[in-house]
Amino acid sequence: MRYFLELSYNGKNYHGWQVQPNVISVQEKINEGLTKLLRTSINVMGAGRTDAGVHASQMYAHFDIESAIDTILILDRLNSFLPEDIVIKNLFEVDEKSHTRFHAISRSYEYRIFIGRNPFLFDTTWQIYRNKLDVVKMNEAAKLLLIHSDFKCFSKTADVNTYICDVTFAAWKQNNNLLTFHISANRFLRNMVRAIVGTLIDVGMSKISIEDFKKIMDSRSRSEAGFSVPARGLFLTHVEYPKSILKNE
Repeated sequence: MRYFLELSYNGKNYHGWQVQPNVISVQEKINEGLTKLLRTSINVMGAGRTDAGVHASQMYAHFDIESAIDTILILDRLNSFLPEDIVIKNLFEVDEKSHTRFHAISRSYEYRIFIGRNPFLFDTTWQIYRNKLDVVKMNEAAKLLLIHSDFKCFSKTADVNTYICDVTFAAWKQNNNLLTFHISANRFLRNMVRAIVGTLIDVGMSKISIEDFKKIMDSRSRSEAGFSVPARGLFLTHVEYPKSILKNE
């Protein structure tokens, strides 16, 4: 039988989502918690792979088990088996063919910048102490992402089958000192959002023009794009599935 988990986590203390040798990952902690609770070996599959230090306000994972479980009871107990910076918000049965990664139809991220100094937001924002950003120009450049398809110039991975992504939303929004970049797409490449944000910052600081931003995307060269902003400001915020998969939620 297959079950979906809906969860959130603060990525500060983890070397990303995926299990890796000699480092602590979110996936590893959930595997350990479920294995202890259900008394059988459990390996969860996530909707994506966030990098070291990246957070998720919404992530999905699935696991298989031979016998049916009491989802309400297990959900209530599971969080006590996990670190406080990982929280399971929902647990529900799905069709055994449903897959958290392959059946996701879109994903959304936010990158959060705080203009100034705030010690309480240091772990979840990138803080810029002096605001020299032209947000209007940054939004003009961001619009180009919606009509572009090949994002190789923003990718850290060199061995993927395709660099084609369908970006459906990309915009900066400012609320007082908090500046947030919102982006949604059917898929994302490794390091893609952080590289996009870094390059848009270059636009906002007038280091490059909007036309330069377009040329960078056309170049398909990572060396032409801007720097990757720190991981601590990046959040996976939403994973969307067909309604038929979440009908039992």
